[in-house]
Amino acid sequence: QSICTLRGCCWSPQSDTSVPWCFFSSDYGYKVDGSTRTTQAGFETMLTRLPSPSLFGNDINTVLLTGEYQTPNRFRFKITDPKTQRFEVPHEHVQSFTGSAASNLNYKV
Repeated sequence: QSICTLRGCCWSPQSDTSVPWCFFSSDYGYKVDGSTRTTQAGFETMLTRLPSPSLFGNDINTVLLTGEYQTPNRFRFKITDPKTQRFEVPHEHVQSFTGSAASNLNYKV
C-alpha cells in the first residue's frame, strides 16, 4: 500500500531492495506536448507540466527538452524555458556539441 504526500511523493516499502521506496506517481511532472523534432545531434520536444502538486513552486508550465546522442556512451539532455533566456555558467572544458548524432549507442532513450 502506497502513502502519498501533499507534494506528490509516494512511499511504498518493498521487500525487493532494487525497487525505490519513494517515487512520484505517473500523473506527476511533465508530458510531451506535440511532436518531437529531429536535430543533427538528437532531438527537441516541448514538455507541458501536468496538473499536479508542485514540489518546489514557481514551476514553468512549458519547457524545451533537448537531447543529444553525443557518443555511444554519452547522452546529454537539457531542459530550458523557451520563453525566457537565463544565464548559464560558462565552463572552460565544456563546449557546445557541434557534431552529428552518434550511432551504435550503448543506451536507449
